[in-house]
Amino acid sequence: METREIYRGRLIDHVQLVVADLAASKKFYRAVFEVIGIPIAGEADDYFWADELFISSVDSPAAAGVTTGRAHLAFQASDRATVDRFHAAAVAAGGKDNGAPGKRPYHPGYYAAFVLDPDGNNIEVVHHGQANRSSDAIKITF
Repeated sequence: METREIYRGRLIDHVQLVVADLAASKKFYRAVFEVIGIPIAGEADDYFWADELFISSVDSPAAAGVTTGRAHLAFQASDRATVDRFHAAAVAAGGKDNGAPGKRPYHPGYYAAFVLDPDGNNIEVVHHGQANRSSDAIKITF
């Protein structure tokens, strides 16, 4: 990495995935979110969402009638044990192993696992090692 300082919460407002089988995706992501401590914030018959991630069915008015292409999404973990639990829970919830938990060469301390969701999206959970955070999260209210 060129810098030893990274920022979160200022580039991505939200990401939408349009999926072929909303029930299968909800089962998968509910298991993943439970492990990383993020609740599903809202849902209806044709979508659900958590923080910046919005997942809808192909027939949802929020979709364009087709599934999104393959995406890579990386979620943050507070420790290595969470990465390990993510991998096991995601595979048990219908995901396909795409990289067992372990150290990665991206920078010192990078520990991650990868699982393909029911639509083939590459979902990663990563722990960046020991780091000081200025805040756990940014809270926005309206």
